[in-house]
Amino acid sequence: MSTLTTPAGRLGSLARAEFTLLGRSKATLLTAVLIPLVLPFSLQTFVDGMEVDEVGLSVGLVLLPAAIGFALLFGVYSALVGIYTTRREELVLKRLRSGELRDVEILCGTALPVGATGIVQSLVLVAGSTVMLDLPAPHAPHLAVLGLLFGLVMCAALAAVTAAVTRTVESAQVTTLPFVLISMTLSGVTVPLELLPERFASMCELLPLSPVITLVRGGWTGALSTYEALGALATALAWTVLAVFAVGRWFRWEPRR
Repeated sequence: MSTLTTPAGRLGSLARAEFTLLGRSKATLLTAVLIPLVLPFSLQTFVDGMEVDEVGLSVGLVLLPAAIGFALLFGVYSALVGIYTTRREELVLKRLRSGELRDVEILCGTALPVGATGIVQSLVLVAGSTVMLDLPAPHAPHLAVLGLLFGLVMCAALAAVTAAVTRTVESAQVTTLPFVLISMTLSGVTVPLELLPERFASMCELLPLSPVITLVRGGWTGALSTYEALGALATALAWTVLAVFAVGRWFRWEPRR
């Protein structure tokens, strides 16, 4: 049996094609690569003005999770909304469905290059933060890894959901704004939840990206209790399952006219 007729072979073939297309799209590369790498460190002056030391944090422990959050929001979520919308409107998804590829393989194969880019970005950001911000080694690296993996899967699934209500590539700049802005301001990306009023912070912990940032930051500080870590994992899992269900229920394969 040819390797291309196996799920792994079909997925790999589609992922390679998407890697090629990603390299040809300057606009997508700008969104997926440069913005997440540059934007977080522009917040350093803003973070310097916060009293983060009073809640047991440092500038590095604020900026690194923020950087990974930006990589997920812009490098994965926003970029994938545009990619899914483009492929649908150009009838690429419809043609792929007429072949051997299954629906889940099409969606995952399309997302793999962006997801791989997000992982590489995160590694670069960790290395850069360690050198530039004097960041210590993580106390619980497994929590940071789990947070990143949940973030990648969740943002990819939410991108597919958002693409379902996005008519054109241009309108993707509008349909992605609610999730991006809410996550940036209320999920601990730019302002740690530890600095917010306790009751308000408890509500913000239930937002989709909040458990991801909590797990990444907790991986470095080692300050998360078992109960807090399990709570964050449960929240991330719930949002991921909900997003995957929504994709299966509402994702559109035909162009929106």
